[in-house]
Amino acid sequence: MKYYEFIDKAPAVGRLVVIEGTARLLAEQALATLLDRVLPPDLRALNLSQFGPADLDDTAPIREAMQAMPFLADRRVVVINDAQTLRAQPRRDLFDLLQSVPEGSTVIVMDLLAPRSAKPQGLGALLGRAALRIDTSMSDEVRQRFIGETLSALGASAEPRVIDALVRSEADLGAVRNDLQKLALAGKKITLRDLESESLVGDEPKAYKFASFVVEGKTARALAVAGELFATDPRGAAMPLLSALATECGLIWELARPGGALPARVAWRERMLRPLAAQIGARRARAAHDRAMRGCEAIVTGQSGNDPEDQRTLVERIAIELSALRAPR
Repeated sequence: MKYYEFIDKAPAVGRLVVIEGTARLLAEQALATLLDRVLPPDLRALNLSQFGPADLDDTAPIREAMQAMPFLADRRVVVINDAQTLRAQPRRDLFDLLQSVPEGSTVIVMDLLAPRSAKPQGLGALLGRAALRIDTSMSDEVRQRFIGETLSALGASAEPRVIDALVRSEADLGAVRNDLQKLALAGKKITLRDLESESLVGDEPKAYKFASFVVEGKTARALAVAGELFATDPRGAAMPLLSALATECGLIWELARPGGALPARVAWRERMLRPLAAQIGARRARAAHDRAMRGCEAIVTGQSGNDPEDQRTLVERIAIELSALRAPR
């Protein structure tokens, strides 16, 4: 079942669900939708167990969670994240375990492989009709609907050329959503020129250096680069700096998540960013991304003030706040 079929048709959820395909953002949304449908938030603390790849060397705790009785709920829910990262033997052990999910439990497996993957073969294909399979594979139709829904949620609109360009792009959906969030802050219809300008932000050399220095903990060098940009463009420096920082933190956030991978257009940066992601972690990377985005919003809405010095102060404050990103957790 394709992702949007699952959203629209709301099929019955039985004992076993496999979320497959390679669009992580849609997979996470599918998981959130499943949990909303089968387990109200106020019952999750005692009825939801989650496991990651590091927990699967021994399947006994998962079996125990599956067999536990639900507490004041219709079912127990067990979530197994990023099964696609498992080696052959743990995958076989997991497959064997999934043959015996008891009544009263639902196991949701995120196995982000193409449905027709052969090496390794997806768990959904192996389980066949025993599982509800939700396919997050990408297509132009999926991208177009996702873009439309994102614009609607932001209360924004865009020229048809913008939507067409985003549909045809190779950017992952997380990057598309981030770009639309930033562009929607201006509160006007997004034009193709706006989109092209946003695409250039990540390539602006000094803003990019600023972002890299911040996430590496080189705060003094980051502030020096910001100072250079403000000296040459006092009114136009803040937005490129914070937008580049939001993009950088977003990439690290993606890599810090289990099974995370960069979009093809920036895959060449993984060698440098992967160690940073391991040090920073998903929670702090996400918080840093959100802080930079709030800074962008403050500039667009005028909350930071229209004086270039106020905007420079905002940029410097955010850089200093994020100076400890790599500190031991």
